[in-house]
Amino acid sequence: MQNARNPNEPNQRERFEASVLVHLDAAYNLARWLLRDADAADDVVQDASLRAFRFFDAMQGPTPRAWFMAIVRNACLDWIGMKKRRGVEECYDEAVHGGSVLDAADDASPESIVVRASAARELHACISRLPREYREVLILREMEELSYREISAVVEVPIGTVMSRLSRGRNQLARLMRAPEQRRSS
Repeated sequence: MQNARNPNEPNQRERFEASVLVHLDAAYNLARWLLRDADAADDVVQDASLRAFRFFDAMQGPTPRAWFMAIVRNACLDWIGMKKRRGVEECYDEAVHGGSVLDAADDASPESIVVRASAARELHACISRLPREYREVLILREMEELSYREISAVVEVPIGTVMSRLSRGRNQLARLMRAPEQRRSS
């Protein structure tokens, strides 16, 4: 058939790189948060990238970024399902979620660096305790700055559901963040 495109065609590869691969960092960030495992996130993003390349001509969704993030999310859900069938426990991984507060605090005092690092660890631990449906929309909105429409396409729910999950996730996160203070003051 003459109409079938060759995915190895240079123009196709360049278009894919320009419109999809520029979002690899965001995809990896989402995968790390959903999977809670840096090595698995690498593998899942690589697999999702291959899937995206294979189906690039059939791209759907509001933007290439949302389309790619949906593929990454679905690959993560497949991995989580496989892991649950094997009986592997999820846990918080400091190496995955720790992040470096030192980069943002080059000229800060050692005390403020320690305070920021502690606050960042606490925030990441609280985010990791959120249910997946709240965690994923918070990550997509607050860290990856996707629009409600893009998040709706990624997680395959109506915009109203995205908004309610964001609201509930933010409220639950606020309660989790206040919990240590309430324990200290009682």
